[in-house]
This record gives sequence, structure tokens and C-alpha cells, in this order.
Amino acid sequence: MIDLTATLWAALPIPAVIIDGEDRIADVNPAGELFLNASSRSLKGNPVWDKIFVDAPLEEAFARVRSGRAPLFVNAVDVGTGSRKPESCDVQIAPLAEQGDHVLVLLESRALAGKLHRALTSKSAAKSAIGMAEMLAHEIKNPLAGITGAAQLISMSVTGEDLELTDLIVAETRRIVKLLDQVEEFGNVRPPAVKPANIHDILDRARKSAAVGFAAHMRIEDDYDPSLPLTMADPDQLQQVFLNLLKNAAEAGQQGGTIRLRSFYEPGLRVRRSDGTRGAVPLHVEISDDGPGIKPEIAAHIFDPFVSGRENGTGLGLALVSKIIADHDGWIAVESVPGRTVFRISLPVAPSRPAKSTDR
Repeated sequence: MIDLTATLWAALPIPAVIIDGEDRIADVNPAGELFLNASSRSLKGNPVWDKIFVDAPLEEAFARVRSGRAPLFVNAVDVGTGSRKPESCDVQIAPLAEQGDHVLVLLESRALAGKLHRALTSKSAAKSAIGMAEMLAHEIKNPLAGITGAAQLISMSVTGEDLELTDLIVAETRRIVKLLDQVEEFGNVRPPAVKPANIHDILDRARKSAAVGFAAHMRIEDDYDPSLPLTMADPDQLQQVFLNLLKNAAEAGQQGGTIRLRSFYEPGLRVRRSDGTRGAVPLHVEISDDGPGIKPEIAAHIFDPFVSGRENGTGLGLALVSKIIADHDGWIAVESVPGRTVFRISLPVAPSRPAKSTDR
């Protein structure tokens, strides 16, 4: 290492490379090894441009950093290697204090930033739709009750095709009322009643309900990390989230398909809380299925209200899921390709309880 402790170097959550005065790789941190798909030992001593391909003239940037002794930022450039396709990154270049010709290069993928932006946009869209949802539910449900009552009265004095028409009116008005019930649920602005909760207990309740109901035709597997700490959550609302995602997975899957539940701890991701501060969300739950995947044309807007990949879908289920997770100061994302769709929920850790005093 060059003037950095091994602990700090290994803990950096983004790829980092140290370049010597001859533009050769002097060191790579573990995140950089993963990004470049090569070990530090195999990379050291190689010309940097033989191992990293950047769609920008960084030789000039290196020279400016070395001469000016000041950091330089290059935003939104494609960075790739011989073994992976280019990925849009923000590149930060900084001089090393005691090594005049060495520079530190940080490669920060823009993929995560884009997902966070879409998540925040979805949250804003969900809030914007709440007022409309409440107005529609209130204004439409009352006259629908009158239409249903009138159709039922008429049905008592007609027969044949006329009776079929009145039955159709009653069935359709009830269907619309059911939709409005979902709209009202989406418009519920009650904050979650959060308390320390065990994610696995909530997951298991949702799993059992799904296994005997809408997901009875699927195989449900789990891979839990039993050491996960508690999170701060409203158990009822979080169970609703898991049920909605399990139902989506069951509807996407085929007879005998598989739904996988996975939980794990992974630090590094931080999101903006409702109070404007930033907080870590290291507790992760993934719900995946082996269905056909999300249609590419709606993938980027899947959490927006009234966007649905199903023919008769309302587009409110995932919008409600996104709203609940946002209210929990968490984050939700999705990755989908044919044969594998993964919804990942990230939540904060419950604060530690103060130790009880033993003084008497």
C-alpha cells in the first residue's frame, strides 16, 4: 500500500486504483478487483490503459492533477475492461500527498445513482397521486352505490336479456368499487407505526399466507441470514409489502416455478430520510422469481402509479409498495431479465437499546 492503512483501503466501498508516475497500476482495492474482474496481483505493474478502457482523454487529466496538486472530476464517462462491457461512471482523480507523481482514481458507477433517482421520483409521483386518489374515491363511490341499488331493484322485475344486463351493471359497479378501495388504500397518508421488528418473522407470515393461497402452484425457497439485527418497521405494512411482491412473483411464474426469498446484511447503501438527513440501509430482503421478466418499456417506471405489466392490473400495487418502503426510510429496487426478476428491499437497523443501569 502507499500511505494508506490496509483497513481503510479495504473498506472503501467504490473501486479505487493508484497509478504511478509512469501510468502503471500500483495498487487496487478489493472493490476495484471486483469491478475490473481481476486480482490486485495480476494488475500491479501493468499500464493502466491496458487494463482499463475509458471513453475520455484521461492522460491529460492525470497531468493536470500531478501539476496542479488538486483533484479533478470527470462525470459520466464509459469505463470498461477486456472482460466486461463499458459502464457509465463518475471518475475522481486526486494526487497522493507524499507521492508527487502518484494519483488516486475512484470509479463510481452511475447505475446506483440512477436507481436512487428513479426511486425518489417514484416516491414523489406517489405523493402527487394521493390527492387525486382521495378525490376520486370520495366522488365516485357514492353515486356507484346508487347505481348498484337501482340495478338490483330493476332486476327484480325483469327477465331474460334484461336480467343479464342488470347483473352486468351490478358486477361492473362492484368491480369499480373494489378498485376504488385500492385507490383509497393508496391514498392513506397514515405514517407507519414503527417499532423494532424481526424481518424474518414478517417474511414467514407472508410466506405462509402465500403458500396456501395465490402461490400454491409455486415452490418457495428461502436463504435467510439468521444473524440480521432488528429493523424499525410497521409489521402490518411491511407484511403487506411482502405479500404484494410475492403475489407479483406468483402471477409471473409458471406452474411449478420457484420464488426465492433471501435476506442478508450489506453496508454501504445510504438513502435520504424523510427529515432530510442521510441514513444507512444495510438490511436487505430479495424476492425473486423465474418468470418472463418485466417488459423493458415499463421497467424504469414500474413503481409509478397506474403503471402495470398485467393486462388487467391497476398499477397501484407496486406504487403502494414503493410508498410504504419510502415511509420506512428504506429503498426498493428491481432488476429484471427473462427468467429472473429480483425485487430488493433495503431497510435501516433498529437503534440499540440503552443498557439498563445496575446501580441501586
